[in-house]
Amino acid sequence: MPERTDFSALIAGHTTVVKMINSGESGLAVLTRLLREVEPAVGAAGLVFVEFAPAGGRVIAATGSAEFVTGCPLPATDPATVCLLSGPPVREVRVDAIPGALADEVAARGLRRMILARAEIGGLTVGSLHALYPEGEPLDASQRAVVGYVAACIAHMYGDQTGLPVHGDGPVVAALADGLAVVDRDHHVRLWNPAAAQVTGRPAGEALNWPLPFPLPPPGQVLDHRLPDGRWLRITSGELPGPGALRVVTFRDITDQQRRDHDRDLFVAVTSHELRTPVTVIKGYADTLTDHWESLSDDDRRQAARIIGQRANELARLVDRLLTAATENRAGGEPTAPFDLGDALRAAVLDLPADVRHRIVLDLPADLPKALGDRHSLATLLTELSTNAGKYSLPDTPIEVCAEANERTVSFRVADRGIGIRPEHVERAFDRFWQGESGDRRRYPGAGLGLYLVRQIVEQQNGWVSLRPRAGGGTVAEVRLPRG
Repeated sequence: MPERTDFSALIAGHTTVVKMINSGESGLAVLTRLLREVEPAVGAAGLVFVEFAPAGGRVIAATGSAEFVTGCPLPATDPATVCLLSGPPVREVRVDAIPGALADEVAARGLRRMILARAEIGGLTVGSLHALYPEGEPLDASQRAVVGYVAACIAHMYGDQTGLPVHGDGPVVAALADGLAVVDRDHHVRLWNPAAAQVTGRPAGEALNWPLPFPLPPPGQVLDHRLPDGRWLRITSGELPGPGALRVVTFRDITDQQRRDHDRDLFVAVTSHELRTPVTVIKGYADTLTDHWESLSDDDRRQAARIIGQRANELARLVDRLLTAATENRAGGEPTAPFDLGDALRAAVLDLPADVRHRIVLDLPADLPKALGDRHSLATLLTELSTNAGKYSLPDTPIEVCAEANERTVSFRVADRGIGIRPEHVERAFDRFWQGESGDRRRYPGAGLGLYLVRQIVEQQNGWVSLRPRAGGGTVAEVRLPRG
C-alpha cells in the first residue's frame, strides 16, 4: 500500500468512473466502482459507504477487507450511528473508539484506524465514507483530503438523483414541513419560505422572481404533481385579498403516501396473480377426481392427490408470505438464544422442496460455533434463499451452502451458478414486491417477497444479510448472525 496518496492512480480511477457516468450508468454500480478505484489510491485496506435515512443507516457499498459489512444496518439510536453523524465532517478516528459490535468486529480483523468523511447536501447528511487502515505509519494529510473530496463527489451523485439514494426514504427525498410560496399574476415567485427550499431543494435565491417550478392548480383545488426526480408534491392554492392578484401556494412532499398507495395496489395485483396458478391447478385436479373417479386408475388418483397436496402446500406458503409482508407492525419475533447453526442448516435442508433439496451441496465445518438467534427461523431463511437460487439457475446445477465464523459472527452462504445479479440490484432485491423483470412475460415467477422477508427475519435477530455477484457467474447470499 502507498504511504501517501497515489494521485496518478486516483485521477486514472476517477476518469474511469466519469466515463461510466457519461455512458449512462448510475447509482450503486458507479458508487461501488468509485470506492474500488479510490481504495488503492489512498492506501486503504477497505472502503465503506453508509447511506443514512430517518430510520438510521445501512452499509450499501464496501470494498477490500471491509466487504463483509455490506448490507449491515445501523439503527438511528445505535451509539455508533450517533458517533458517525457528530463531530467534524472529515476526521481520523480509532475504530476501537466507536461503540458497538460492528466496530469491534472490524477492529478484530486488524482494521484499527479510519478516515471518516460525511457526504452532505445543504446541511443534510446523506451518508458517510470510511477509509479503513491497519496499525502503522500516521496517515498523510492528503489521504484525509482525498477521502473528504470523494465524499463530496458522492454527495453530488445524490444531488443528481441518478440511482441514489438506494433506499428511497433518505433525507434527500424526505419532506420536513409544508412549503409556502406567494406568486403574482404571471406565476413568478414573490415569497419562498425555508420549508419550500427544503421540500424542493431550490433555495430562495434560485426561486424568487422566477416562475413557479411546478404547475399551479386553480384556487381551492388540489393537484398531485410528480417532480423530475421522482418525488410527488401535493399542491393547493388560494387567492390573496387585495388588488395585487397574488396567490398563495402550499405544497408538501407526499412521496411516502404515494409509495404506500402503490404498495397497496401492487399487493392486490401480486396476490391475484400469484394465487391464480395454484388455485387453478388444485381446482382442475379436484374436478378431474370428482367427475372421472371411476375411469381413473389407482395410480392416476394417487398422482392427482399428490399434485393437489403439493400445490396446497405451495398455496399455504404463499399466503403466509403475503400476509407477513402485508403486516406493517410485526412483532419482534421469538427470543434469541444460542443454537447450533450447522445442525439447524442440516435439518432445514430436509424440509426443502424436493426439486431444490437434491441440488444442495453442504460444506459445514465440524467445529462451527453456535449462533445467537432463532433456530426455528433457519428453515424459512434457507428455504427462501435456496429456492431463490434454484429459480435463477439451471435445474441440474448445484446450490452450495457453506458456513464459517469469526470472533464476532457466525455466517452461512447460499451460492448458485445462475444468471447472477447486477450490482445496482443487490439492495433493491430486498424491497417488497420488487422483481428484476416486470410484466406478464416475466421468465421467473414469484411474488418478490422472499428476500424482503429474509432481511426482516435476520435483522430482528441483530444480524444482517447481503447479496453479491459470484465470480465466474451466479449469486452469493450471505447471512451473518451474532456469535452465541
